Amino acid sequence: MSKRKRKPITITKRLRDAVNACPLSFKALERETGITRQSLMRFARSESSIRLDMADKLAAYFGLEVTKQEDSDNG
Repeated sequence: MSKRKRKPITITKRLRDAVNACPLSFKALERETGITRQSLMRFARSESSIRLDMADKLAAYFGLEVTKQEDSDNG
């Protein structure tokens, strides 16, 4: 029986989901992160991407970090 590998969730999707689930307004999130609300709105609607420095700010704000995914075939 072959195992199907699940497609990993991208960093972009995790950040976008966090922005969309955030109870703060874009204006309040702008104050908290220093990222303009226009950039946040376009990113949340998948109309544009964000720079790495912005991704770092969002990840820090939401408490997200990048970790190496464990290979399930190794043990």
